[in-house]
Amino acid sequence: MTERQGPVLIEIEGEEEAARSSPAEAPPVPDAEPPEGRAMQQAAALAAARPSRLARWFWGLLGALLATLVSIAAWDFATSLIERQPLLGWGVTALFAAFLVVMLAIAVKELAAFARLARIDALHRAADAAHADADLEGARRLVARLDALYARRPETDWGRARLDERKAEQFDAEALLALAERELLAPLDARARTEVESAARQVATITALVPLALADVVGALTANIRMIRRIAEIYGGRSGTLGSLRLVRAVFTHLVATGAVAVGDDLIHSVAGGGLLSRVSRRFGEGVVNGALTARVGIAAMEVCRPLPFRAAPRPSVSGIVHRALTGLFGGGKG
Repeated sequence: MTERQGPVLIEIEGEEEAARSSPAEAPPVPDAEPPEGRAMQQAAALAAARPSRLARWFWGLLGALLATLVSIAAWDFATSLIERQPLLGWGVTALFAAFLVVMLAIAVKELAAFARLARIDALHRAADAAHADADLEGARRLVARLDALYARRPETDWGRARLDERKAEQFDAEALLALAERELLAPLDARARTEVESAARQVATITALVPLALADVVGALTANIRMIRRIAEIYGGRSGTLGSLRLVRAVFTHLVATGAVAVGDDLIHSVAGGGLLSRVSRRFGEGVVNGALTARVGIAAMEVCRPLPFRAAPRPSVSGIVHRALTGLFGGGKG
């Protein structure tokens, strides 16, 4: 039998139909999901989450039990040391006393921080009431309280002087509150917007450049907590550690409840500029969206920490803050 020379051809059923098919007839490649800012959404969920009542009782009782045990152990250690080595024992007792004094000072500082936050809340409510009731006397009392609040702030000296000159010319509550808002809060609003822009830029950079899992969530949460605390300090509600946690939870709870920590068509349009997210990588797109959500959180923090609501002064917009914060960061894209 003679061996056949050359290649062997194997007939495949449907080969002719496959050869006649065109690439245009192939099904389209599904579009990738648009960036959703998942790092900011997860950070918001963590910040707004409240432990259950059983968990709060557990941690409260555990803390009380540990404090009691540590106090008894420290007392027994100090008294026994005084019996054995009086000089050394009294020295250790003095250290314990100094530690208790420092703890008391920290507690007083935290209480003062809560009092400052409550003062800002009271001013905000008084402004709403004076505006709703057209109460001129209430507005004047409120302006006096604002002047006292910012009396030691050098950046408000010029505004307070202008307010003092012109407040007698205002004969209705709305005009007086508008004057106070423009003269006293304008420089503070500018500083707060700068903090929001800086935080938005930082979150966008971390999300775009750090590929580690959960690193973007931790970075976004840390930047937002720092931003909210600085905004509170700018408006006179400087808070301690516990006060900052309360303030952060209040801001994020409001955002989660209203659905503001989500990407809508308006936010995508303001950030994308009609197609930026489709021209960059998905990671950069997530960074831009997370930066925009951080700007939204910052605006909410300004509304919470500001002693007067936005009426005479325009409320900052997310698109404006994102444009100033992220222009040039990802290749000079427009916001």
